[in-house]
Amino acid sequence: MPKVKTSKWSKKEPPTGWDDIEPTLMEYEEMMREAENEPTTGKRKVESGWSVMQVHHKRSRYLYDMFYKKKAISRELYNYCVNRGYGDASLIAKWRKRGFEKLCCLRCIQPRDTNYGTTCICRVPKQNLEEDKVIECAHCGCRGCASTD
Repeated sequence: MPKVKTSKWSKKEPPTGWDDIEPTLMEYEEMMREAENEPTTGKRKVESGWSVMQVHHKRSRYLYDMFYKKKAISRELYNYCVNRGYGDASLIAKWRKRGFEKLCCLRCIQPRDTNYGTTCICRVPKQNLEEDKVIECAHCGCRGCASTD
């Protein structure tokens, strides 16, 4: 995940509507800093990056909801935010496709990251899994992001 580029690095003025979403994006930025600086003692190796992935997901979902669901921001502002690193354009593009509405991260659908060349266990619908068994994704900590859940 790239660092967020702030307006001090660019001379371009932010589009109209930036003042409305800036406080929320700054809250997510603060949450990201806390997640990055969180101590990893007592955690498994795979668990250390889960909080960062969750904040990244929330921040991208916020932009997705504001642009596609609520239609509260303009395309210009949406592109401005994505270009500055506030949202993941690839993840948002997947959310627009049928069957990927609840996707947690892009690594969960990449077959090269699994042992058997399939998708992650969190993409399996809960009805097809054993009951009373807790499933967690090794990549992001997701407990199920199948669209049928």
